[in-house]
Parts: sequence; C-alpha cells; structure tokens
Amino acid sequence: MTKRCIGSIIILIVLLTVCTGVCLRPGSVYASEEDAGVGPNRKTTIKVSYTTYEWWLSSWSDNQVACQVYVEHEGLPDPGEVYYYCGESIYNAWQATQPCSFSNLAEQHSCPGYYLYLNRTTPGEREIEVKLAVPTAWLTLTGCEPSYSENRCATLPKLLITGEEPLPNEMIISVQGLLNGEAFSCRGGACELPLPPTGTNGVPLEFWVDSSYGDSSENYTAQIRVIPWGDFMDPEGDFGDQPTWYVDVISSQWRGSPLASCSQVWMSFPDMGGPADWLLTPKTIDELQTTISYYYLAGSLIERGLVDVNTCLDGGTVGYGVASQCGLEAAMPQVLAWQNQFDVEILRVASETGVPAQLMKNIFGRESQFWPGIFKTLEEAGLGQMTEGGADTVLLWNPEFFSQFCPLVYKSDVCQVGFGNLTETQQNTLRGALVQKVNAACPDCPTGIDLTQANFSISIFARAMLANCEQVGQILYNHTGTLPGQITSYEDLWKFTLTNYNAGSGCLADAITTAISVGDPVDWEHVKYYLAPACQGAIDYVSDISAGIQVATDPLQLMITPGVSTATPTVTPQP
Repeated sequence: MTKRCIGSIIILIVLLTVCTGVCLRPGSVYASEEDAGVGPNRKTTIKVSYTTYEWWLSSWSDNQVACQVYVEHEGLPDPGEVYYYCGESIYNAWQATQPCSFSNLAEQHSCPGYYLYLNRTTPGEREIEVKLAVPTAWLTLTGCEPSYSENRCATLPKLLITGEEPLPNEMIISVQGLLNGEAFSCRGGACELPLPPTGTNGVPLEFWVDSSYGDSSENYTAQIRVIPWGDFMDPEGDFGDQPTWYVDVISSQWRGSPLASCSQVWMSFPDMGGPADWLLTPKTIDELQTTISYYYLAGSLIERGLVDVNTCLDGGTVGYGVASQCGLEAAMPQVLAWQNQFDVEILRVASETGVPAQLMKNIFGRESQFWPGIFKTLEEAGLGQMTEGGADTVLLWNPEFFSQFCPLVYKSDVCQVGFGNLTETQQNTLRGALVQKVNAACPDCPTGIDLTQANFSISIFARAMLANCEQVGQILYNHTGTLPGQITSYEDLWKFTLTNYNAGSGCLADAITTAISVGDPVDWEHVKYYLAPACQGAIDYVSDISAGIQVATDPLQLMITPGVSTATPTVTPQP
C-alpha cells in the first residue's frame, strides 16, 4: 500500500470519527509508540552525483606505486587520507620527502621518498538516506495576549494549538491531547480549547498533531495556569473590580509573549502579575539607570587619573583602591556615567537571552561595581567577577555556549565529546580561557579597561546565569525527585540560583539536604539558615541583589572585601 493511500485512509477515518470543534475521545489519549508517543521518523533516499579521484603515491627512485589513495574532493589528498590508505611507515616517509630538483628525467631516480600522482577520475552516483522535516505544534492564546511583566487578561482566553506540516502536498489532519486529564481531539490543523480556572500550580497539558503523511508529531507538554482575580467572582456581592484573569503558559512550544526567565527550566510560574521588580527587564534604558555611590569604582577611576582630587587632603583614597568620602564626591559625575554606560548592552543581551536586565545590573553592581578587571587579591574577573569555578558551571551546564566557545580554543573534533568528557588539562585550559575572556583589564587603554571587551562579556555572564538555572533545577530534582516549580516559588528559585552563583553548588546542595532531613520546607527562608559558615556570605549577597541594594557604602568594609568572594563550587553531575 502506498504512503498516499495510507494518508487518504487516515483522512477518511478522521472525517468519520472526529467531532467538529472540540470533543472528548474515549479511552486513553496517548498515541501508540508508532505515532504520537515517540514522534515521527521520516526518512527518504536521494541520488547524488560524486567524483572519485584516484591518486598514486609512487617512489622517485623507480616510479613504483606504493599505495593508492581515493578521495572525493578536488585538490591533493590531505595527510589524514594518505595515512589511512598507506599506513604509518609510508606516510612518515612521504612526510619526510623533500622537493626533488632535476634537469632531466633520468636524474629523478636519484631523489629519495615519494610523490603523489593523479591517476584517474571516475564519476559515480549513490543513494543516501536523508531525514525529512517533521510536523510540529505551537501554543498561543486567543482573546488575550498577556505581556511578560503583566500576565493578565480582561477576558477569559482560549488556548490555541496550531499544527505545522513542513512537507509540500501534506497537511495536518487532527490535533489531539490531554488537558488536566480530559481528552480532546480536533479535526484539521488547529484546535481552540476553553481554559478553566486552575490552582496556583496550574494544570498539565499533553498534545500532538497527526499528519496526512501517516505519522504524528512528538508528544509535547505544557503547564497552564489560569487564576481569576477580583470580587467579580463573588456571586453574592456587588463587584467593583474589573474582571481579570492571570494566565501563564510554560512550554517549549509557546509562541506568545516571552516566558519569564528560567520558568521552563524549572516548570515554575512567577507570582501572579509577573515576576518581582528585580527579575524584570525595563522597557526603556532610563528605567535601568542607577545613581549608586560606588566607592571601589570611584577609587579605580581616581587611581587611573580620570578624576581631579587635588582638593582632597587624603589623595581621594583610603587604600586598596577604595575612594575616601572626599574622593567619592569628586568622582561622582564620572561614577554615574561609568555605571550606566553598559545599560544599552545589558538590555540587548536581556532581549537575546531572556535573563532579566535588572538582575544583571544588580549583580554587576554588587560583584564589581562595574569595574570589569581582575581584583588584586581575588581570582575573579569581569563585571560579574567570574571565577574558574563559575566558568566550570557555564561550560558544563550550558552545552550551547560550550559548543560556541570551545572551538575558539580547541579543534572542533576535540569539542564534540562535550565538556564533561574532556581531559582535566583540557577542562582547566577552557576554564582559564573563559575567565580571561570576561576580563576587560587593559593596561594600554586610556582608562585601564577595554570597554568593547567589557560589553562583550555581558553576554557570557548572561549565559552563566542560565547555566546556574539549569544546575539549580537539577540539584532540586536530585534531592526531591520533584520538578522545582512544584517545590518552591519562582522568586526563591532565583535566590537559590544566586546562591549557586555566589557560593557554589556544594553550599546550596548541602543546605537543601539539611532542610529536607529536618522536615523544613525547601524555600529560601528556611534553606538559607542551613548554609555552612563558609557559605553564609551568600545570604547578604542574595538580600542585596533581590532588594536592589547593590553595594555597601562603608569604604572601610570595602577595603577588606572589594567585591564578593565566592566559595569553591562542587558540581552536581547531570544524570
């Protein structure tokens, strides 16, 4: 039976059995492993033309063919191809061969070694198997488009599942799934589902689409939360509130407004009305500007002669590169300009990666006071003060970033095995290279800082935060067997992520283990009290960043800790 016939039969069955609009399908909604459970496995064969080039590796002395080399590209065979066909002994002799100079053909026999000679070319044709594009499904809302920061709707919206068939002459014939335990099936390429109010944790959705090709998409999942808000829900009262529904959808297939950062990793909903202010990205650059009195930044500017401190009897500093009160007052115009000059790039990176711009700004202020060099007493570099332990986290837990960064240091074949499978020496080299990549110190630059490099490093720090999100999610799952979003709040998960970034995964994992062992909730207010003494600096660190207090204003304190030292992290392996 041909594939086209199969597709026609499926269409006929659907027309006979599927309800118009949305209806329940009896029995299990899960498709078999051959259709929806596993996903499509589309393949076809095509014929391609090629040319085989036959090279002879011959000796100068007697023109005898030592071996034959077959390649399918123009130009000389590369050394690896010669080694494969000729073996180590002949390959080494060929590599050692010097150019042969002679005035007549008879003299060539006195030359040692081997030479390559193109004997013939042969055209050919072969069949190769290729994978075809597969059907997919996407989620949007109808009747409302909630924004990232204000996820509310004036009317109760519906969920729209839309199928997409990439192959010509094929189409999506049905949309099927399970919404909070209730089966549904729609004819055609789209399905609109009414959304009932849910609890604060939302309800699960599983869905897939069927194609006339004879297969189905993979089985997708989502978590949907719909919360009514206001006294309009009270049937006995005079409701003065306008109807409002807070609507959130977490899924890889969501095509509406951007998801709150890391919500999909944790399957965690932010608070109704959107995330806390420190986890937002302002709409304008003016909203991101700060006017913080940064003593270390002022001291750095003074040390490089960028501030006139002739009126300060103490020279404008109190040691360790920290400004005195007089020095800070003299440097304040430059301090304000300096701390806000990275805002444009922070907003751009936030848009690109989803990491909240306000979070990045708070971290940079708390970590480096926007002086992106290396502190003299701490092995930390850049705006976010990355350590080699922090570099380890981003390289291990952000594979996409690793695949982009590793080829800058090693050949692509080395990088293909993944960071966790590299040798210890290779891993150490990559860690060190990444720390240097975010270090913008530049002795030859007028300000002592390479501002282009500093702006470039913002993207690296954003990806480091995403890596820490991933690691925190895995730590919680390893210790509880439950999705992070079912354990604690979205805001607390970000506080755990800051702890992981600042103190290391070992500190966080041990504190979570202790909290669980004594029966306490796994939230920030309980877990923070179980941080080991060496890790407790993370408590003030999290408090400052989440409250928007980006730096201590006591210059004597900054003389001791110009930045925040991070404990040595231990990596929780990915299963």
